[in-house]
Amino acid sequence: MEIKFLAPAEAEFFNAISFYNTESEGLGYEFAAEVNRTIQRIIQYPEAWAKLSKRTRRCRTNRFPYGVIYQIREENITHCYSNAFESRTANMEISP
Repeated sequence: MEIKFLAPAEAEFFNAISFYNTESEGLGYEFAAEVNRTIQRIIQYPEAWAKLSKRTRRCRTNRFPYGVIYQIREENITHCYSNAFESRTANMEISP
């Protein structure tokens, strides 16, 4: 399965890595590894995670207050809309 990140999601991901690295040396890289493990879970079980709307799902990371919000498009392509901090997704609207 091919994963495509939208530009805002990719920027948010790299900003979060930088943020965590300023909080504690190496923590940002641990965060990146956890997001990669989350993406691997999405690839393995794309329809297993919580639905936010008809086509949109969220898979939460295990260690950080983060979730990967995505939609499955076409047969093998997943579009990631956000790697949003959980506190930010509470008021986020996702189109169906």
